[in-house]
Amino acid sequence: MATEIEFSFAALTSSARRHIRVFQIHQFLDRFAMGLTVAVVALALTDRGMDLFQISLLFGVYSLTTMAMELPFGGLADSIGRKPVFLTAVVASLISLALFLSTSDFYVLALSFAFIGFGRALRSGTLDAWFVETFKVAAPNVDVQPALAKAQWANAVGLATGAVLGGLLPDMLGSAAERLGFSIYDVSYAASFGVMLGVFVFTMLAILEKPRPVNVTALRHGFANVPMVIKDASLLALRHPALSILLAALAFFLMATNPVEVIWPTHAKPMLDEGYANTVIGVVTATYFFSIAFGASLSPHISRIFKRRHAMTLAATFACLAGAQIALALQGGIIGFVTVFILYSVILGVSETPASSILHSCVEDRQRSTMLSLRSLVQQLGAALGLVLTGAVAEMYSTPIAWILGAGFLLIAVMLTLVLVRRLALEADS
Repeated sequence: MATEIEFSFAALTSSARRHIRVFQIHQFLDRFAMGLTVAVVALALTDRGMDLFQISLLFGVYSLTTMAMELPFGGLADSIGRKPVFLTAVVASLISLALFLSTSDFYVLALSFAFIGFGRALRSGTLDAWFVETFKVAAPNVDVQPALAKAQWANAVGLATGAVLGGLLPDMLGSAAERLGFSIYDVSYAASFGVMLGVFVFTMLAILEKPRPVNVTALRHGFANVPMVIKDASLLALRHPALSILLAALAFFLMATNPVEVIWPTHAKPMLDEGYANTVIGVVTATYFFSIAFGASLSPHISRIFKRRHAMTLAATFACLAGAQIALALQGGIIGFVTVFILYSVILGVSETPASSILHSCVEDRQRSTMLSLRSLVQQLGAALGLVLTGAVAEMYSTPIAWILGAGFLLIAVMLTLVLVRRLALEADS
């Protein structure tokens, strides 16, 4: 195996530099389009007459659709090409946005959210694989990780910039939209639709991929293999108790935290002046994404405090999250809420690395894709169930009570992770 050359942007060939820039622009535009709606989606649904339970159900539709489609479509890009699959994902996003803009009916909105989930399942890793493969041709034996980091930074900046603008637009242009008979949040959705059209055109023109022969049986095989993938992954987890415990802990973790991510804007907005509330929500949403990234960068340092015992790090992180979630629920003013929410987001970022490290250490290379598929399945199920339960409690009582009860799921995750600590110690000694 050839030794990798240290990455230097200036030393790359012009084709390799162009390849990185094209992918950076693409990732920025795609995430910018998504960011335009992510800050206001819960507020837009409330404005359309949806209660908290209905909002939770809609996000549950999204989670379940993503879960159901991700497995059968996982290998489709390998079969027919990355570009056509990504373009199909963009079309799904455009249909979703058009449906959302056209209705206030719950069932049509559910179809819109299903298309969002469909688009996400198609997007998953599609152009990332194209980027790596093409980069290796343009820059043989050069370390690809720094190039990926440049793309990921463009991704994060696009999402955060979109979130800020998506919150700003309703405050700036919402009154004009209302005079035309639209919701103030339709401005952000219309902007997202326009940018997504730009993403489609940019993908068509700038993403170059040699056409592959269409394999009409690839999709059929994908669906046919889903039961086998789930069966194999489940048997693997059952044979490895540490994996089963970890997956259960992650499911409870998502049951607690996903509802906070979804409905926090509806809780925070009444704390703000109506004239600039949406703008603040957009800025806080952008801060949320950057805080998670900051937490992820802290994770290796925190892991060293626990002597790289990843399960113990995860247990401590879940315990801190439970405390932060309760503290978040008790905030009555916007300054206290935002302060605790940033802390909560940083802790969320810390949790990702130890969980992934444990999973990857428990499986062999030949089992890795199967186990990652099962992890995605379990987490989406946990997220969907948590949304439905929390949405029902929030609608019956209040959002703070729902979040405090949700923190109980994190405490269950803590207990499971402490069992995992002991289990991994026993396996290490044997």
